[in-house]
Amino acid sequence: MSTSELEPPTSASQRIRYRLQRAGARFHANDNIADFIEEGELAELQAEVQQRLMGVLESLVIDTEHDHNTIDTAKRVAKMFVQEVFRGRYVAMPASTEFPNIEKLNELMIVGPITVRSACSHHLCPIMGRVWVGVMPNENSQLIGLSKYARLIDWIMTRPQIQEEAVSQIADLLMDKLQPDGLAIVMEADHFCMHWRGVKDNTSKMINSVMRGSFLRDANLRREFLSLMNK
Repeated sequence: MSTSELEPPTSASQRIRYRLQRAGARFHANDNIADFIEEGELAELQAEVQQRLMGVLESLVIDTEHDHNTIDTAKRVAKMFVQEVFRGRYVAMPASTEFPNIEKLNELMIVGPITVRSACSHHLCPIMGRVWVGVMPNENSQLIGLSKYARLIDWIMTRPQIQEEAVSQIADLLMDKLQPDGLAIVMEADHFCMHWRGVKDNTSKMINSVMRGSFLRDANLRREFLSLMNK
């Protein structure tokens, strides 16, 4: 019997994975898979994650039956993963009404710093930082409200990420939404995979940027953005 003739598996994670594989869709840690999740399955998935986390605690030789601090740890962590810190994988993009550039604005706009929180996809340790967005609109650009920048960026960041890829994902999303003449993204973040484990360096940060369109072509525009973003 061919794979296409097989019945979909029964658990929520297996059913979702089956649909993704049938569609040839990627489902890396920092991908959104909301289109492949059916009504009611997110609650099932959370329950499944809870069950598997209980197994992790058991393998760590933690007595969750008698330790009052860890009786509900698997439940709490499953809820945190699915509904909070990795929520951007499982829910559709937040609504963000675009409106036309009626006044034909064509001057540099800077948004930020926007606080961002994520988790390193290597160790699932926290990433905490700030993002600045520079937009150079043109007469055909779309505009969005200030709070929408934060919501869209949070949707990208609430997935297991590495910072270099997160910045590119944010740039791709905003370029598609705004259709600007140019876009600049700068992210500065602390990585707890360095602070908490490994070398335990408490001072290092990562700063990286993505420049698109006129920011890439015009060195003066880049300098203006970088000089203004910390003012």
